[in-house]
Amino acid sequence: MSEDTTSAPTDGLWSRLRLIEGQPLPARADAYAALHDELSRRLESGSRLEQRETPGPR
Repeated sequence: MSEDTTSAPTDGLWSRLRLIEGQPLPARADAYAALHDELSRRLESGSRLEQRETPGPR
């Protein structure tokens, strides 16, 4: 496997970033802000799931 294939996002992020980069600057700024919000929500929900799945001390 080459380094390019292992470092490339596999969930469509790469194509979304390319699409955003092709937009005019004002639209690009809005698209990056929306992407940031979405990724933040995904990270937060993942953190909450991990906390629920981790057993507490006994």
